[in-house]
Amino acid sequence: MKAIILCAGQGRRLLPYTESSPKCLLSLNNKHFIEWQIDALHEVGIKQIVAVVGYAAQRIESILSKQYDNKVSFVYNPFYEIADNLASCWMARDHFKDDFIILNGDTLFEPAVISKLLSANDFPITLATDEKQSYDDDDMKVITEGPQLLSVGKKLAMADVNGESIGAMHFNPEGAKLFKNTIEGLMYSPESLQKWYLSIIDQLASQGHVGTCSIHGLEWTEVDFIQDLERAQQLAEKWSQKNS
Repeated sequence: MKAIILCAGQGRRLLPYTESSPKCLLSLNNKHFIEWQIDALHEVGIKQIVAVVGYAAQRIESILSKQYDNKVSFVYNPFYEIADNLASCWMARDHFKDDFIILNGDTLFEPAVISKLLSANDFPITLATDEKQSYDDDDMKVITEGPQLLSVGKKLAMADVNGESIGAMHFNPEGAKLFKNTIEGLMYSPESLQKWYLSIIDQLASQGHVGTCSIHGLEWTEVDFIQDLERAQQLAEKWSQKNS
């Protein structure tokens, strides 16, 4: 099992905190954001970690290589300033084989989130989702029917939305092949540089290849804006106390 963390961006919506440091190196209770992710993955037995880097790549590689004894692999995305995260996936496509998971570099989660995601294996691709009372324009919303994903995106009809993506998904070997082949076909079009990788998941969902796994009740948070940092810091402090 391999985990691919997409952390090439700077995180400009978190300025000034990311003025000289990428989002994945923000400190949460004296530990870098991405270290929380890697440690949670290690706790559930996922030891192969690939970080797709861009902004401040050398600094990230130096810190993680030292912290994890050169056991984290890196893929460099030179298009991070002009492209969205579909380009990061394309750069990492050689890792799309066997079983693997993809994580957004701005998602903080307890290890149980990954354990539950891996336990749901009825579809080639499984998207981790959560539910809440209302959704805003920035949420990556989902429409589901039972365990099957019908659609995912930010601009779905609110009346049909019944959850949100948390930025984590699992691919079995069939799903890995579907995802890789679809990305390789799309990257011949220049407009694909401006697409999210979840647009590919939406396309594959329309063909019946994608399921969902609700992690409702487990602890996680996405960090997009400055106000999100407080929630992330609270979780980091809570988990640190629990493990001390």
